Amino acid sequence: MKKQRLKAVVLSTVLSAGALMGSVAQADQTLDAVLQVGQTKTTLAQESQKRIDRLAQETDDLTQEFKAVNKEIEGLRVYNAQLEKQVAAQLQVIKDLDASIEQVTVVERQIQPLIMRMLDALEQFIALDKPFLLEERQNRIQVLRDNQDRADISVSEKFRQVLEAYKIESDYGRFLNEYKATLNVGGQDREVNILQVGRVSLMYQTTDTELSGAWDAGQNAWVELDDSYRSLILKGLRIARKQASPDILTVPVQAPEAAQ
Repeated sequence: MKKQRLKAVVLSTVLSAGALMGSVAQADQTLDAVLQVGQTKTTLAQESQKRIDRLAQETDDLTQEFKAVNKEIEGLRVYNAQLEKQVAAQLQVIKDLDASIEQVTVVERQIQPLIMRMLDALEQFIALDKPFLLEERQNRIQVLRDNQDRADISVSEKFRQVLEAYKIESDYGRFLNEYKATLNVGGQDREVNILQVGRVSLMYQTTDTELSGAWDAGQNAWVELDDSYRSLILKGLRIARKQASPDILTVPVQAPEAAQ
């Protein structure tokens, strides 16, 4: 009887131990499942945080780009405003040019006759002036007259050329000049040195320095000078050639005539 009870107790203990082992195994499985779920949640949380960080960085980049674009837009607004002012000024210039172009034909009709009158006056002036560099000055007038018939030269350029000729003629009266020429002296053609003292006096001296003369506007001819002018003309020629320092010269000057 005791053996049977002992067997029953042992069996009961074994059964209890088995049940306990089964419970422990089941608990281990449950714990593993819980840990697995926790790990999964952690992984998902990490991935979510990465997405959040990435989105935050993208948002920050977009914000910086937005600010930069706004600054560029503001700069473009200022630039466009300045361009509008420039365009308005250019449109006004175009308007003024259009108004000027409308007057070009009228101006050309007025300038061309003026140029011809200026050339006539300049040619007459040269004819009445002392005959220094006469061929050069007459050729200049002829070139200007020939240019008046050329279609490839604008009216403004023709006018400028005539003004330039006037300036050259004006400058002749301000300087001391010398050049070589051939004159009829004593019935013979002689090579001479011409000394031009502005428009005050025009003299010559033969290359051997033996004969000297001056232009007499009253007689409209060259007249011989006495030997006292020989050294004076030589001195003037040296000054004109930059071979001597500037100095006072005594030159023959025609006396003024009484007004009629």
